Amino acid sequence: MQNKGLVKLFAILFGLVSIYQLSFTFKANQIERNAKEAAISKISDTVADYRVKRSNEEADYLTSIANDTVFNIGIAKFTYNEVKEKAMNLGLDLKGGINVILQVSVKDILKGLANESKNPVFNKALDDASELQKNSQNTYLEDFFTAFDKIKGDTKLASPDIFYTKALDGEIDGSMTDDEVKQVIKRKIDESIVSAFEVLRKRIDEFGVTSPNIQRLGTSGRILVELPGVKDVERATSLLQSTAQLEFWDAYKGEQFFSFLSQANQVLKKTVKEKTEEETKGNDQENATDSKIDELLGDTSTDSTAVDVNPLFDLIRGQGYQGGPVIAKFEAKDKQKVLNYLNSPQVRALLPAEQRYVKFVFGKPDKDTDLVDLYALKGNRDDIPELSGAVVTDARNQFGPSGKPEVSMQMNSKGAKIWEEMTGRAFNQGTQIAIVLDNVVYSAPGVTSGPIAGGNSSISGNFTLNEAVDLANVLRAGKLPARADIIQSEVVGPSLGQEAIDNGKISFMIALALVLVWMIVYYGKAGGFADIAMLFNILLIFGILSGLGAVLTLPGIAGIVLTIGMSVDANVIIYERIREELDKGKGLKEAIQDGFSNALSSILDANITTGLTALILFIFGTGPIKGFATTLLIGIGTSLFTAIFVTRLLIDWYVNKGGKMIFATALTKNLFKNLSIEFLKKRKVAYIVSGTFLVISLGSLFTEGLDQGVDFVGGRTYQVRFPQDVNAAEITATLKDAFGSADAKTFGSANQLKITTKYKVNETGSEVDEQIRKDLYNALQPHLDGVSYVDFISDADTKTVGLMKYYKVSPTIADDIKQASFWAVLGSLIVVFLYILLRFKKWQFSLGAVLAVFHDVFIVLGVFSLTYKFLPFSMEIDQAFIAAILTVIGYSLNDTVIVFDRVREYLAEHTSWEFERTVDLSLSSTLGRTLNTSSTTLVVLLAIFIFGGDSIRGFMFALIVGIVVGTYSSLFIATPLMYDTLTREDKRRKKN
Repeated sequence: MQNKGLVKLFAILFGLVSIYQLSFTFKANQIERNAKEAAISKISDTVADYRVKRSNEEADYLTSIANDTVFNIGIAKFTYNEVKEKAMNLGLDLKGGINVILQVSVKDILKGLANESKNPVFNKALDDASELQKNSQNTYLEDFFTAFDKIKGDTKLASPDIFYTKALDGEIDGSMTDDEVKQVIKRKIDESIVSAFEVLRKRIDEFGVTSPNIQRLGTSGRILVELPGVKDVERATSLLQSTAQLEFWDAYKGEQFFSFLSQANQVLKKTVKEKTEEETKGNDQENATDSKIDELLGDTSTDSTAVDVNPLFDLIRGQGYQGGPVIAKFEAKDKQKVLNYLNSPQVRALLPAEQRYVKFVFGKPDKDTDLVDLYALKGNRDDIPELSGAVVTDARNQFGPSGKPEVSMQMNSKGAKIWEEMTGRAFNQGTQIAIVLDNVVYSAPGVTSGPIAGGNSSISGNFTLNEAVDLANVLRAGKLPARADIIQSEVVGPSLGQEAIDNGKISFMIALALVLVWMIVYYGKAGGFADIAMLFNILLIFGILSGLGAVLTLPGIAGIVLTIGMSVDANVIIYERIREELDKGKGLKEAIQDGFSNALSSILDANITTGLTALILFIFGTGPIKGFATTLLIGIGTSLFTAIFVTRLLIDWYVNKGGKMIFATALTKNLFKNLSIEFLKKRKVAYIVSGTFLVISLGSLFTEGLDQGVDFVGGRTYQVRFPQDVNAAEITATLKDAFGSADAKTFGSANQLKITTKYKVNETGSEVDEQIRKDLYNALQPHLDGVSYVDFISDADTKTVGLMKYYKVSPTIADDIKQASFWAVLGSLIVVFLYILLRFKKWQFSLGAVLAVFHDVFIVLGVFSLTYKFLPFSMEIDQAFIAAILTVIGYSLNDTVIVFDRVREYLAEHTSWEFERTVDLSLSSTLGRTLNTSSTTLVVLLAIFIFGGDSIRGFMFALIVGIVVGTYSSLFIATPLMYDTLTREDKRRKKN
């Protein structure tokens, strides 16, 4: 090997850099262990809410040393913040936290650009676009343009009541064509999404999360946000979804509406009475029409058991104080019902003329009683506040005169003038000003000392310190240009993340030990050198991951462990070639030289095909799946370096100092030697066997289908752990009463279930998610042995019972995920077909390889279809499964390409041989390598399957089936198909 000195230098430098990078991870872990131990020693587990207090104490400890020097490397000194920044980033499934995809509402942006146009064509086009989105791969804007063009008639986008507005003056005028306007609107939408992205980025930067990740996803208005380590999920989601629409409204006094409430209750009571009488007269027509009360509620349900004697008064739980702005108090769960009552046409008709534009708005729920105050605000025809948050130039959290947290604001000169007028009016009239954020009244203070000049004001609202910090943060960062709905989210508790780390370590160590031992058993001293190179390879993988700032996930660990199994492949190919050269009578040094040289082509082809599929997975995948692809790509690169160069350095060093090697042991010396199996004569039997399996697989796919996960159909999935074993069928029946449709399956141990439901899947917002979690808790309460709701949803590091993880995907993005998965698989096949065609120059090689891959994919799908109903682990078809399929494709092609390389080599060396003999001997000569690599990889996969944890068991099962089928197909399908198509082409050519 030439340039040995340069290779040694690079190997030493890579190793030192990797150790340097990983040292920060070790130091950060040590400091965090110290913080945890300090919190445990300071707060006893007998203290109320000790888990929360320990978590806060731990955070305070780390904050206190954030800028202290904690690590010295030579003369370099690093603070804890710097150490943490350089440490390896752990993904959600290892650290806990939240991963969401936000959809910025393009519909809202369009409405804003059109100045809330009332144009019927415009608004119908918006509604039609929303319908199209349910089954469309286009962006909302594209579907809006399509819908508008379909119904526009003579209406133009540049109409004065659509986009020819004051806000767009100078960019759009009445003479512009629709196509010209569309280009402007596209640009304005993109600017708004960029603005939303920047607002969210600023909020996240001030939230204090270690290694957050935020990125735009294409041009769809979607934004991915990953916050590893976040424990207060509700706080994080509120921060992300808050549009920060700050408004200031004059408030009515509560007592002005007492009479109105009484009149409203009478109207509603009469409606209820009429409904009851109608039901009594004729039950046979009870479902024919919607009742009046249902129209009032905006609800089409026909549950006649929910009739109240006093529909409105029975919901009231308290009154406001005399002269104050609160009309009444209600339970938080009844908010929407009350608003539907009060905003119904029959009820609003009771309002006097001077109050016709009143806005009924609720305040923040009381944390202790869960009651909310109802306010009446002085609205106007256009529903535009006199003063908005656009005038706020700065916001800071502080402690008010009462010692409670509040938020102070500074306004610009225009805002200061309006604020002075509003506060002066409130002072003179003895009324209050309601401070409203995202349609929630945070406070409604009175003005006791005259008009407030200078633009200074504050918001108080019984805040916690964190709430005050977050509110100041969102006001300072600015408002979102439109609402941002969470269309996909994954929340993982930290205790589940720790279990994943523990399981990952166990599977990693077992797989590593098995491979290290096997290489020595099979290749003796040479196997020991391969082991050293493999350990160095692992060091490089982790070092590169740390250096790049990549996120390590559980599938990422699986990718590393799989790399261990596959990294021996290059060594196996090399060693098998050296053994062949030794059998030809060559000397040891010459055999080593020729073995490495002859193996290089096969190694590169095999790794490039695997790398191409991993690259496509990286491009199309998201979250943990991208982590799997990242580690696989890095592992392929480092495996090539260590196998080709590091192993060679070690072997050359040993041989040059007089060492003897036979690249085998007494047990394996003559294994697979001089094999001559007539594979092609068995191909018809193989075709029949494969055909039978394919027919069974396709039959099951058409009849039984697949267990599609929420990734592909939408819905919510909850992983719940119980104090004792539970019956999944019993839980399913219970949940159907609560959600209408739900499915519970045992997930791992018998005390853990994966619960999936489509209940309210199209509704977004943190309030909806919270209510469904409460409904889930209430339904499961009889099986939780008194566990409180707080403990059920808590994020404690030591949590062993309750909600461990939940995942939500809206139907819209589920359809996109399914489409992306299809293109990922198809794209990988096309790319590999073209690569093999380029390398082997004949399309028959490409066809044989790709058809064999199709064979493998359909059989894996068939196995999942046949067995998902009774195997004791999750076999859902989701993004992880697609990652498994792509890995199987890469592995199967790896095997096939090794054989094809040998066929090409023998065709060049043995021109007198019959083609059939060439193919058979190629398969026979590579059989040792094929079985050795496959068995090693299978052992690794089995170790992960058994010890790697419940969450990746289905993923591993797909890989195990795929490896077995892929090894079979490379021997009995890919190569025979190549042979048949090539010989048929030769016969046709000779005939012509």
